[in-house]
Amino acid sequence: MRIAHVAPLYESVPPRLYGGTERIVSYLTEALVELGHDVTLFASGDSETSARLVPGRDQAIRLDPRPKKSEIA
Repeated sequence: MRIAHVAPLYESVPPRLYGGTERIVSYLTEALVELGHDVTLFASGDSETSARLVPGRDQAIRLDPRPKKSEIA
């Protein structure tokens, strides 16, 4: 079966810090790949998965060193 998972870009999959949604997406993705499904994960580029990864951005937003608009005065 071909399956697509879409994860929030705020944290990588699996999360380096706290990330409940991202952690569950990681567990589910890895389990489905082990069962032989064709899984595509849409997440940040620093995510680690055995599925096919399609990055929405290079790095998770939480860990991005660039200043946020609210920090620019």
